Amino acid sequence: MEQITASLVRRLLPRRRPDGHKGDFGRVYIYGGCVGYTGAPVYAGEAAVRCGSGLVFVGVPEEVYPIVAARCALSMAHPVPAEYGNLLERAAACDAVLLGPGLGRAAETEQAVCRLLADLPCPVVLDADGINAVSAHIDVLGGQLRKLGGTVLTPHEGEFLRLGGSLAHGREQAAADFARQHGCVLVLKGPGTIVAHPDGRRFCNPTGNCGMAKGGSGDVLAGIILSLVGQGASPFDAALCAVWLHGRAGDLCSQELTEYAMTPLDLVERLPAVFKELAQ
Repeated sequence: MEQITASLVRRLLPRRRPDGHKGDFGRVYIYGGCVGYTGAPVYAGEAAVRCGSGLVFVGVPEEVYPIVAARCALSMAHPVPAEYGNLLERAAACDAVLLGPGLGRAAETEQAVCRLLADLPCPVVLDADGINAVSAHIDVLGGQLRKLGGTVLTPHEGEFLRLGGSLAHGREQAAADFARQHGCVLVLKGPGTIVAHPDGRRFCNPTGNCGMAKGGSGDVLAGIILSLVGQGASPFDAALCAVWLHGRAGDLCSQELTEYAMTPLDLVERLPAVFKELAQ
């Protein structure tokens, strides 16, 4: 298994055209949020903007829209009506879609995630409750995950087990087997996060620390992956870059704020410093 390095990330990051406009740097869509979990789509949206997305849209249930909209200073929030067609139309107009941060486990939202995964023509990142939605229908949706590695799943170990994965032979083998079986890019989160491709490639991430083990950190990671895919990186390359960037931001937070006091939003705020390091 190879290790993700700064030089690899520097090489894989999407290039930005000097004469580009916001439409050139990715339209991305986030479907998430529910009562009690209004921060998750906000964190993902902030991370996507910080990583260079041109336009970031956040669709949330109507009952939490006022709360989320008030917190989205840089992304564009809107209430998602009950009609599935409206949600699909908005999401399908984007270059990449993130499903799940803070979405909850309501039956109607789980059904919407499953339908979107089947219907969307663009790459999809499945995180948190997006993963939980798929876990209940993994046999039915297994074929839909096979979009030439165009679907990224970002489970922690508990979610991975709910998806039907096995850790009996270790994290590396588990990630490789799942990615190959389901034709997706798998980001198995935890110390030494593993990124696996369906073709057998796998990488381990050396950055990050236990100060990142707080609610919301995963939403930031999902937003970074989404942003890079939307800017044209392959889902696998985006995942490799994102886990390193996320962890490096966490290491800067740890140095400046301590592992006790750092927060997920601190990760977002340290991303500019990480990009500056890579540019040197």
